[in-house]
Amino acid sequence: MKTIIKESLKRLVSDRYLLLLVSFLMLLAIIFSVYIGLLIQPSERQLVSHYSAFGITHFYFDQWFYALTFVAFVLIVAILHSIISVKLLIIKGHSMAIMFAWFGIGIVLMGFITALTVLDLRSLL
Repeated sequence: MKTIIKESLKRLVSDRYLLLLVSFLMLLAIIFSVYIGLLIQPSERQLVSHYSAFGITHFYFDQWFYALTFVAFVLIVAILHSIISVKLLIIKGHSMAIMFAWFGIGIVLMGFITALTVLDLRSLL
């Protein structure tokens, strides 16, 4: 297991573009999670957790710690996409690993935009 990890890291370091993308993905996730974490304000006030057109009330509310799931989501996506990108580099090659790393960056950006939108909906109450 130790040799597999060392070999994977050697392959990652030899592919500089993928190393740059994975580093950017991790840095982006850390910056976004810290920013979202600083925007979360613990209070008794509830925030919008989801929307449904089928209920009597269209907006459903949840406690403030629901917003912490966005922080965890961004970090988990970044870690898993980095690991899978390195694994794809070894198994499928350079282009598939690069594509998967870019998908990870896109998911982190969409998660950040969603978190900002949900935190901005606090004004509905």
